[in-house]
Amino acid sequence: MQIAKVRGTVVSTQKDPSLRGVKLLLLQLVDEEGNTLPQYEVAADTVGAGVDEWVLISRGSAARQILGNEQRPLDAAVVAIIDTIHVQDRLIYSKKDQYR
Repeated sequence: MQIAKVRGTVVSTQKDPSLRGVKLLLLQLVDEEGNTLPQYEVAADTVGAGVDEWVLISRGSAARQILGNEQRPLDAAVVAIIDTIHVQDRLIYSKKDQYR
């Protein structure tokens, strides 16, 4: 899994029929220090994440393990919205503090 920050949404009116009704998010990857990386990813949203939230994404065949995604052509799926991240007794991210 990878940590990422939701930067926006991706809208497509013409797509594979299996992707109808699937919300697509534009994500910017985040490193272990909480710094955003220059890499971006588009992922299916399975948990209702919003812009500026930090999320966990699952990639590859693991993204298709989610119920309902088995036959969808997905490379990545948002599987969790992050509340906090602690690294070596240091708070890297807190959703609660994000909007202060």
